[in-house]
Amino acid sequence: MGVRTKREPRGSHRPQQRQLVYRGRAFHFVSYDGQPENLKKGVPASGPAWYLMNSGTRWEVMPFSPLQDEIEVDQQLLDWVKRTIN
Repeated sequence: MGVRTKREPRGSHRPQQRQLVYRGRAFHFVSYDGQPENLKKGVPASGPAWYLMNSGTRWEVMPFSPLQDEIEVDQQLLDWVKRTIN
């Protein structure tokens, strides 16, 4: 028989996605769970956040809260696009 390994506990975060259109351009946002600190790579811990996805790259936009209303999330993401994208 093979060796059984213990599975890592999975987080309760279920990624969410939002598509917003601003000035005729579509913007795709995805929520990701936070990551623990990685001392070997010098990466600090991060909390759950919304990211803008584009061409295989992601940019952190704002913190993610599962209790936040979808309309409020859309408005905050759109506000970020207006401030950031020219």
